[in-house]
Amino acid sequence: MPKILLIEDNEMNRDMLSRRLQRRGYEVMIATDGAEGVRKAQTQLPDLILMDMSLPIKDGWTATRELKADEATKHIPIIAQTAHAMAGDRQKCLAVGCDDYATKPVEFKKLVQKIEALLNGQPRTDDEE
Repeated sequence: MPKILLIEDNEMNRDMLSRRLQRRGYEVMIATDGAEGVRKAQTQLPDLILMDMSLPIKDGWTATRELKADEATKHIPIIAQTAHAMAGDRQKCLAVGCDDYATKPVEFKKLVQKIEALLNGQPRTDDEE
């Protein structure tokens, strides 16, 4: 069962997404801020990370840079999750090291396709959200 680390500060988003992912057969770990997310990623070594980019304490941009700079975690795929859907936001997420990008509100079917592709070693999708 693949382990997903969900780093999300919004309780409603966190609860909804974690329940839906668990029903799909994923083990879900939770972090509510970027600092906790980095610590959990380093100690638990999940198979994939869903990273909210607007987090307290340490934002998703900084947390992603740290994880991709760490030898122990740089291989873990990260999907950015953000309400920022302006032109260029996707490229900014990819530029800091995210492996794919998903906008909020989450389109669960699309998100699962991205998760499965990355877990299977396939390159990111280049669809614009």
